[in-house]
Amino acid sequence: MIKKHEIYKKDKWNMMTVEVQGKYIVLREISDQWGEECHTFLSRPALMQWANNRFPKEEFKDRPQEWQDIMDAFKQV
Repeated sequence: MIKKHEIYKKDKWNMMTVEVQGKYIVLREISDQWGEECHTFLSRPALMQWANNRFPKEEFKDRPQEWQDIMDAFKQV
């Protein structure tokens, strides 16, 4: 059974989803700038490390709630 989590969705071109497929965690990021990127992780700690690198807290100084919402969504995976 594949469990799908939506991390964020601004519109059909800017979104991020995570699917848990057995022991794999597959992250898909779609952006209007870069197209679709796909990352596969073997553990939740690896996913969280990637998330912290991808969404550095410093970049969200003026939007701390947005950063917290994204991190909370990753923790739900």
